[in-house]
Amino acid sequence: MLVSTNEHRVRPMEEFDLDCVLQWRNSEHVRRYMYTRHQIQADEHRAWFSRKSIDPAWHLLIFEQDRVPQGYVSIHVAGPGGVAEWGFYAAPDAPKGAGKALGIDALDHCFSTLRLQRVWGQCLASNLASVRLHERMGFSREGELRNHHFNGQTYENVFWFGILAYEWPQARTRLLT
Repeated sequence: MLVSTNEHRVRPMEEFDLDCVLQWRNSEHVRRYMYTRHQIQADEHRAWFSRKSIDPAWHLLIFEQDRVPQGYVSIHVAGPGGVAEWGFYAAPDAPKGAGKALGIDALDHCFSTLRLQRVWGQCLASNLASVRLHERMGFSREGELRNHHFNGQTYENVFWFGILAYEWPQARTRLLT
């Protein structure tokens, strides 16, 4: 089942999405906040998709507004118990508010469709937009890993966030009002 809210939704990523997602991922806007910052080549990207798309623990999603792809979401279910890690990014040219809509649709998918109990994520402390989005979505900051990631020039702190299934309905309601 796909989760849809008005004119936006998440849907499974398909092979025809590869070029678009690669372009987003390689943009400086997205790449500067990733653990791996090199320009990903098409063959590397296709190999990644081939591996992940057949693994039932991975859910690769495309966020659309008015049927136009505007972002990417990955959900990795880490074994039994309903705990998953999420990762996401909006397209560099996504309209204002796309991140919030992406988050709502992705978390609806996590808690309603996948029936997860907990979703967690991490981001570089310097990625203020991601930090703010996690906080707006109702995630709790559960930890800070100091000097956890070396970006090639300096060490960066990493924040860990988590949200539980029973916390999502109230957070969702707050976001929609």
